[in-house]
Amino acid sequence: MCVKFDVIGLDSPCVDLAVNVRCFPKPNGAERIQNLSWQGGGKVASGMVAAARLGLCCGIMGNVGDDKYGTFCLRDFQDHGIDTEQMCVRKNRTTNFDIVISDEGSMGRSFVFYPGNAECMTEEELNIEYISNSSYFYMANLDSVAKKAAQMAKQKGSKIFMDADSYTDELLDAISWIDIFIGSEFVYEKMLEAGKSVKENCEYLYNKGPEIVIFTFGEKGCAGISKEGFFEIPAFDVDVKDTVGAGDVFHGAFLAAIVKGLSPKDAARFASGVAAIKCTRIGGRAGIPNWEVTDNFLETGEIDYREIDERVKKYGRGIEYV
Repeated sequence: MCVKFDVIGLDSPCVDLAVNVRCFPKPNGAERIQNLSWQGGGKVASGMVAAARLGLCCGIMGNVGDDKYGTFCLRDFQDHGIDTEQMCVRKNRTTNFDIVISDEGSMGRSFVFYPGNAECMTEEELNIEYISNSSYFYMANLDSVAKKAAQMAKQKGSKIFMDADSYTDELLDAISWIDIFIGSEFVYEKMLEAGKSVKENCEYLYNKGPEIVIFTFGEKGCAGISKEGFFEIPAFDVDVKDTVGAGDVFHGAFLAAIVKGLSPKDAARFASGVAAIKCTRIGGRAGIPNWEVTDNFLETGEIDYREIDERVKKYGRGIEYV
């Protein structure tokens, strides 16, 4: 285990069976699968894998069952160097499972999910010593356990990193104690005023307390603000195969770039590059590049797939082989 973590995250991870098809089948129809892959999933979980692949020292807290899917999730974290000491493995319980169908026709994604019955981490199971041994605490929801863990981390000097992918009424109240807030376009549409510019809306949230506010807009890129001012970053033009996990990977890559000393604007461009490369391969994790591959892509526009495609092959073999 690291002497001190760069980031500790909290999540209930899942296993994704990622499936690529040309067109989503109509009722009573059928469609041949073009590609499939078994990969780990979860907002914070996949963001943490991205951060670890980019060189951060990471620890993950949360819950899985003691089934094959839970074993798969833990093994994948460990293969990426992520500490799993505080993962709660629930006996005789099952782990969350998704089938994620990406179709070329619409470039959309459809999810069929089976929620496992492994109980989420409780407040009593939170280890304050572990949580406080980190520069950042990474969260994606505002339930009582996540808020308690964030409070513990904040009191010990950690900064709070929020992946706001879904809107809740609590978000605006929480913004004052979140240090880095990254919201999705869905949150932007529900949280902020229509008719105002992106710059005005980012400034509105920034003035409520965060050091950095960013919103991601898919193929339209991202925009944000920090003490250095407002910025907008266009999306990279790549041959998109699968957008599953692009936002999760952006979050982890952005945090990695910030920890490594990049400015918020440069970190957003770097994270956009990482997410773009991920989208050229199936699933949420197989295509995540390392730092060197990303740097080269940002400089030349070329992607070195040698390591990436070895990982694609591994994830494609089946859950027992990862």
